[in-house]
Amino acid sequence: MNILLFLGGLAFLIVGAEALVRGASRLAAVFGVSPLVIGLTVVAFGTSSPEIAVSVNAALAGQASLVLGNVVGSNIFNILFILGLSAVIVPLLVSQQLIRLELPLMIGLSLFILLLALDSTLSRLDGLVLLVGLVGYILLSLRASRNEKREVQEEYAKEFGQKTVPPHNNLVNVILVVVGLGLLILGSRWLVQSAVAFAQFLGLSELIIGLTIIAAGTSLPEVVTSIIAALRGERDIAVGNVVGSNIFNLLGVLGVSSVLAPAGIAVSEAVVGFDLPVMIAVALASFPIFFTGGYISRWEGGFLLIYYVAYTLYLVLSATAHDALPRFNLVMLYFVIPLSVVTLAVTFTQEMRRRQARQVA
Repeated sequence: MNILLFLGGLAFLIVGAEALVRGASRLAAVFGVSPLVIGLTVVAFGTSSPEIAVSVNAALAGQASLVLGNVVGSNIFNILFILGLSAVIVPLLVSQQLIRLELPLMIGLSLFILLLALDSTLSRLDGLVLLVGLVGYILLSLRASRNEKREVQEEYAKEFGQKTVPPHNNLVNVILVVVGLGLLILGSRWLVQSAVAFAQFLGLSELIIGLTIIAAGTSLPEVVTSIIAALRGERDIAVGNVVGSNIFNLLGVLGVSSVLAPAGIAVSEAVVGFDLPVMIAVALASFPIFFTGGYISRWEGGFLLIYYVAYTLYLVLSATAHDALPRFNLVMLYFVIPLSVVTLAVTFTQEMRRRQARQVA
C-alpha cells in the first residue's frame, strides 16, 4: 500500500506540476507577459510546486526533517544531477543574466539560510523575511529581463511564446491550474505519508529520506523541463530553470513552510553541520563552471554527475553505518575533492587570463 501511495503521489505531483505550468504560462501570455518573464517566474515556480506542496504538508504535520531534507536535497539534486545530465546530453549555454544576478543570489541565499538556521529554528519571522525576498527577486527578475540579449529572449519566446488564444480557451487554462493544484495537494499528502512509512520500515531517518527519495521525486518536473529544453537546443532555458527553481526553493518553499508551521521549522545539528554546508559548497562550485566560457561542457556535466553519485553514496553508507564509510571518506577527502578543487581553479584562472587578453587586444 505504501509503495502504491508513493508511486501515485509521484505521478500526481508530476502531472499536477505540468498542468499548472501549462495553464499558468498560457494565461500569463494572454495577459501580455513576455516569454522570458514567464520562463524566469511562472515556469520556475511551477516546477518547484511539488517541493512546496510536500514541504507544506510536512511542516503542518510537524515533520521538519522532511521539509529541510526536501529543499536541501532538491537544490543539490538540481545542480549536480539535472545540470550534469543535461550537459552530458548537450553542452549548455549560460546567459550573462544568470552569471550576474541569479547565480550570486543563489550562493548568497544558501549562506543566508545557514545563518538563519544557526539558532536551530527557522521561525515564522524568518519565513516572512524569505517571502519578502521572493517578491523582491521576482521584481528584480522582471527588471533585469528587459536587458537580456535578443538571442535569449528569442529562445524563451520559442519555448513559452503563445499564439493568440481564443477567449473560450481561457476557461481550459483556468481548469488546468485548478486541477494541477489539486493533484499537487493530494500527491504531496500521499508522498509524505509513504515516505514516513519507508523511513520507519528501513530504519532510516526522515532527513535521509527527504534528502534522497523525496528530493529526487519532487525534482522530476525540473528533470523533464531541463532535459527536453537541452534536447531542443534551448540550452539557456535548461540552466535558467534549475537556478531559478533553486532560488524559489530557498525563498518560497522554506518561506511558506516556516510561516505555516505551528512552531516554525526545527533544524537539527546534522543539517547545520553537514547538509547545508554541502548545499553551499555545490552552489559555490557551480560558479567557476558557469563562468568559464559561458557554457557547461560535457566533461563538466560528467563531473557534476560523479559528485551526485558520491554524495548519495555517502548518505547511504553513513545512514547504515557501513564498514566501507571510513575508506570512502579518505578517498573523497584526500584525492577526489583536492583534485576537483585544483581542476576548477586552473580552469577558472585560464578563463580569467583569456578575458584579460581579449580586453588588452
